[in-house]
Amino acid sequence: MSPKGRPEGEHRSAQREGTPVSAAPRRPAGPALSLSVQYASNARELPTRAQVRRWARAALEGDAAVTVRFVDAIEGRALNAEYRGKDYATNVLTFVYDDESPRAGDIVLCAPVVRKEADAQRKAMADHYAHLVVHGMLHLQGHDHERAADAAAMEAREVAILSRLGLPDPYADVR
Repeated sequence: MSPKGRPEGEHRSAQREGTPVSAAPRRPAGPALSLSVQYASNARELPTRAQVRRWARAALEGDAAVTVRFVDAIEGRALNAEYRGKDYATNVLTFVYDDESPRAGDIVLCAPVVRKEADAQRKAMADHYAHLVVHGMLHLQGHDHERAADAAAMEAREVAILSRLGLPDPYADVR
């Protein structure tokens, strides 16, 4: 018996008699996303976990386990130097740990660099973060921009995803 005196598993329901009650909550249709968001920066205007989840899910092509980490310039520079041999902080780094399903990896966003870029490009911070999360998710799933044709395809994919989210084309002023 439950504490309320009903047998375990018995539910009060507004459903009609004889209609089955689903025992498990429904999972959103589409690929599964396991997401962890880490804040290793004290920057203002960092996106919420809910925003990051919305943006990551919009770019999701298959099951994935992803950590999105917001960092300051010191950590961003150290990671870029260690893994890319470039001694400066960059806006976004993507680390792929498993390219089988589910994909697994980290996306690292350097808050001061993102702020500087958003200000210089006169973009809303949230819009710029959305673009970079989508960009990182696409990298995690095998997209790249090393060749001109690949860059064009990846940019088109980013623009389409951001458009579905109701966000502007991040490349509109660059073209």
